Amino acid sequence: MSILLRNLIYWLVLVIITPLFFLALFIAAPLPRRTRHVVGQSWARLLTWTLVHVVGLKYRVIGAENIGDKPGIICSKHQSGWETLALQKIFPAQIYVAKRELLWIPFFGWGLALMNPIAINRSDRATANNRLLQQGRERLRHGFWITVFPEGTRIKPGSRGKYKLGAARMAKTLEIPLVPVAHNAGEFWPRNAFIKQPGEITVVIGKPIYAGERGPEAMMREAEEWIEARQREIGGVGPFANPDERARRTASHSA
Repeated sequence: MSILLRNLIYWLVLVIITPLFFLALFIAAPLPRRTRHVVGQSWARLLTWTLVHVVGLKYRVIGAENIGDKPGIICSKHQSGWETLALQKIFPAQIYVAKRELLWIPFFGWGLALMNPIAINRSDRATANNRLLQQGRERLRHGFWITVFPEGTRIKPGSRGKYKLGAARMAKTLEIPLVPVAHNAGEFWPRNAFIKQPGEITVVIGKPIYAGERGPEAMMREAEEWIEARQREIGGVGPFANPDERARRTASHSA
């Protein structure tokens, strides 16, 4: 089966199931949050299954033993749409910190709103930080992990954005760990790409980072250094890899 046909099947599945799952979420709206969350989580897991078994975009997870029994903050690299789906399967029940504009997208955004994200206005940083803390505490009481993309937007493979401190401030204030996550999904599913390439994405989960006596700046610095070091180790393998990372990997293998 050609790559194009596999991707067309994926998009067909997405177009068919998204309104159906939105309807299911709407019907389940009066139910408890954890019960309602299962509906949205099932949508993400079904699409992840389709990517693996139809498109051929598989993945492996290194460091799954670092996922604790109690909720923390998932501090993940953001390269594509893949991680927004697959993290729902890799980690326990979670909610996202997302820009509020995503909630305006028909069906997807409406369904996301019913999944209780922490929706922030990035242009009003003070209000956004207060909202992170207030709603983060409330989501934790319901047993949810909190997923944050500290760079704030999708970053091309081989590049680094500015790591913002919101996740670390929340971890410090709420006394929960940051769990750093690196992956190379953007090398197979670049930003806004219609075609997702088959292959194997590598996800690396680091040991929890606790604040202790440190401030948010030190916590985020440790998370950033760990994530970017892992990115260099796993990068350079996919069809959309950064050319410099691909050349470095080829040179290391031939040495």
